[in-house]
Amino acid sequence: MLRRLVARAFWSLSRWRLSTSPAPDRPTILIGAPHTSNWDFAFMLGIAWRLGVDVRWLGKNSLFRGWRGPIMRALGGIPVDRSDPSRVVGEVVQRVRAGEVFGLVVTPDGTRSGHTHWKSGFYRIARETGMPVTLGYVDRTTMTTGLGPTFELTGDVAKDMDRIRDFYADKSGVRPEHRVEPRLRDETGTG
Repeated sequence: MLRRLVARAFWSLSRWRLSTSPAPDRPTILIGAPHTSNWDFAFMLGIAWRLGVDVRWLGKNSLFRGWRGPIMRALGGIPVDRSDPSRVVGEVVQRVRAGEVFGLVVTPDGTRSGHTHWKSGFYRIARETGMPVTLGYVDRTTMTTGLGPTFELTGDVAKDMDRIRDFYADKSGVRPEHRVEPRLRDETGTG
C-alpha cells in the first residue's frame, strides 16, 4: 500500500508520464531498455509500484555489501556473482517453481554506456524458465515510460529480436546518446 502511494506521488510530481500496458499476471522477464541513465532505476520502481508488480532485479555483488545490502534486497535486488552467473538461472527457476509471481528486471544493454550489443542472458533465462518477456521502456522524446507487450520467445532468436527491435525502434531512453540498438552478437543460435 505504501509503495503504491509513493509511486502515485512520484508520477504526479514527475514531468514524465506513465503510459503502459497492463502488468502481466505471471512471472516474466521484464526488459528495462534503453538503459541509459541512473534514473532508469527510479522509473522501474515507479512503474512496478504503481502497477503492483513485485520486481526482482540482478545486481553485481558489490551493490549488496555493507549498509546497502538490506536496502537493495528490500527493493528486490538479487546479488550476482559474476564469476558464476549460471547460478542465477537456477535461483530464478527455483523461485518460479515455488509459485512466486514477479517480474525479473533485466537490462540487456548492460550498463549505461560503452556497449554495441545487448547481452543474451535475458533470452537464455526466459527460454530455460519458460517465462515470457515483457518489454519495459523509457522514451525521452515523448517523456513516457511504462510496460509494452508481453510475449513468449519462440526460440527463433532472429525473429524474436526483430519483434523486440520493432518495439524499441522509437524509444530513446533518458540519454539518447547512450542508446544501444537491440541486437545480440549472435542471432543465429538459440539464445
